[in-house]
Amino acid sequence: MRIGIPKEIKTHEYRVGATPHSVRELVAHGHTVLVQQGAGAAIGLPDEQYRAAGAEVVGAAEEVFARAELIVKVKEPQPHECRLLRPDQVLFTYLHLAADPDQARLLLASGATAIAYETVTSPSGGLPLLAPMSEVAGRMAIQAGATYLEKPRGGAGVLLGGVPGVAPGRVAILGGGVVGYNAARMAVGLGAEVTVADTSIERLRRLDELFAGRIRTRHATAGAIEALVLKSDLTIGAALVPGARAPRLVRRDWLARMQPGSVLVDVSIDQGGCFETSRPTTHADPTFVVDGVVHYCVANMPGAVARTSTFALNAATLPFVLALADKGPTRALADDPHLANGLNVREGRIACAAVAEALESA
Repeated sequence: MRIGIPKEIKTHEYRVGATPHSVRELVAHGHTVLVQQGAGAAIGLPDEQYRAAGAEVVGAAEEVFARAELIVKVKEPQPHECRLLRPDQVLFTYLHLAADPDQARLLLASGATAIAYETVTSPSGGLPLLAPMSEVAGRMAIQAGATYLEKPRGGAGVLLGGVPGVAPGRVAILGGGVVGYNAARMAVGLGAEVTVADTSIERLRRLDELFAGRIRTRHATAGAIEALVLKSDLTIGAALVPGARAPRLVRRDWLARMQPGSVLVDVSIDQGGCFETSRPTTHADPTFVVDGVVHYCVANMPGAVARTSTFALNAATLPFVLALADKGPTRALADDPHLANGLNVREGRIACAAVAEALESA
């Protein structure tokens, strides 16, 4: 199979769909890999490494899309890329269609088959291709929050860890999944006072055991979330409903009662955001302020640590890319129900029920 790896074009996105190590594996399986010139250069993966791994390096994205049968990316295709897709082609990448009806319309019009990393499942019920970036984003959320709590950045001037004689900052984490767990690890490591809220008592029980008393847990009723957010210096939005739009957990009218200079970091922004006031931002312009509260809503947070993120993501995606290439998409999807759960668009139709429901209600 001919596999195409275009250079990412989203603002400040430096990750790449395949590393030279991944290319070497694909070539060893008899596949042709087309890598766009400079696709990995920003993270220390020059074209020479791709050539040495057996890839053909081509100059333009248009050539990659024109020749490849399987396109492997990181972020959702931008409008220009969507228009390069064709009916006999498979796209394998993050899509997050529930919050992006414009992209959905373009993918439907292309006729291509689109498989989303974020809805591929595992036998245990997890999301193996979302998990590595959720780990990164959860850890980064605390770094970003700590940075924007600094007074010159618009925050209240709070040090999350405090110092002797001064109380630490208070961190609220809404969602106790992969993002929430990793955010809690970072916040606890800094010495912050951490509370995790989730609707699953079993998940809260597990977090309580893992952190052995170093965090507080709350059942995530609306009242509990309101009380928690109003007294926190930093709130992390980590809610996820696979394939669907994120639930709105923080209301606009709460903001005026929050701590002045407090910070909201919305890791759920790819799925529409879990704060009522959220809107996507970029690494070039990451924050905005509403009622004195700083919002950080960067839609590709792991792109800031692109080298780490690329290698983590490739370790998870490579077995699925090999299956699609070795078997062909039809058989690969038929053989693996967990990969089939990643199917979002096929033959001009939405193939994922959660995505379809979210788009219908948008």
